[in-house]
Amino acid sequence: MPYAIGIDVGGTNIKYGIVDAGGEILHEGLRATARVLDELKAIITELGEVAALKGLSVEGIGIGVPALMDGEVVTGCGANLPEIEGLALGSMLQRYARLPVVIDNDASLMGLAELRFGAAKGLTDVVFLTVGTGVGGALVVNGGLYSGYRGRGGELGHIRVAFPGRPCGCGASGCLEAHASVKALSRDYADAGGNAGSDGRLIFSRYLAGEDAAVVAMHHHFAYLGSGIASLINIFSPQKVIIGGGITEAGGDYIGPIRQEALRLAMKETAAQTLIEPALLGNKAGFLGAAALVFGEVF
Repeated sequence: MPYAIGIDVGGTNIKYGIVDAGGEILHEGLRATARVLDELKAIITELGEVAALKGLSVEGIGIGVPALMDGEVVTGCGANLPEIEGLALGSMLQRYARLPVVIDNDASLMGLAELRFGAAKGLTDVVFLTVGTGVGGALVVNGGLYSGYRGRGGELGHIRVAFPGRPCGCGASGCLEAHASVKALSRDYADAGGNAGSDGRLIFSRYLAGEDAAVVAMHHHFAYLGSGIASLINIFSPQKVIIGGGITEAGGDYIGPIRQEALRLAMKETAAQTLIEPALLGNKAGFLGAAALVFGEVF
């Protein structure tokens, strides 16, 4: 059976593992994101040694980065990971590892993981959103990842949902990310009288308990996410909209109010075949999707 190394580079941590073509994880690990190139080389060395001990034949290495890929060049991540901005990262690591290396946007690969191994398995048309510090996304159209010309599209967190709206890190204002991310939720909670700096899971638990500030903040969150998802349904009419990110694992029915608002706003005809569901793979989705990129079976 073929095996692949999958690596998910985040702003805080790097998650990684050895994965088989069926999505089984044979080894996994976590490192703090410090000197990115040094950490990636150390991870490749570690996993190469593990594969040799287990007698596994590794086909290649897949890497997810919080950036856009212009061919082999990493772009659009200068604010988060300036060390790799502008680098032909795949070629550099391929020379080091002596294995094929493929790289793509991290949110796209989370969506690919859900398509290959999780909540979207067997489907052909899916919208995937991940709600965290920002809002990322992936589109699966006719069975393959779609990211626009030269990989510069698929930025679902930057559709506009408010006018003029809050300033967004992308340079525009009113973006879904600026209004529906966990960072925005925390700000809404503080504005409503809650504790500044509270995380999404805590705010959601207080919403379930009926705390006034949390109810106000969560209603804003549900409304903006529902509005953004309705627009995506109207454009793509997907079989599923899958929502991932840490807050979706907070317990209770987080998805329910979002589903209700999105389907209320979407055209009935475009939403007729669409289900809105939580992701299944949690924080392993990034490196599972990176491994799936190596296998390339959905392209």
